[in-house]
Amino acid sequence: MKRLNITIDEELYEKARAMAFFRKESISEIIRKSLKDWMENKMEKKEMLLLSVSDEKEILEILSKDKFISSDETKKILDL
Repeated sequence: MKRLNITIDEELYEKARAMAFFRKESISEIIRKSLKDWMENKMEKKEMLLLSVSDEKEILEILSKDKFISSDETKKILDL
């Protein structure tokens, strides 16, 4: 398992803390589950393929055929 530091607003933190208390789980566990669920619903086929590939040559081939988008376009896609 890897450690990750995130910054969230106070209101979201308080909601997560309350949920953690009532569910008898840690905030970290709630975030892990939420991120996993979100990724399973949002991840596209090519992203899943890249994560499953171990051969660097195959990864580079996949990336060379992919259309790259700007960070602004990515933010719109991710609803940020």
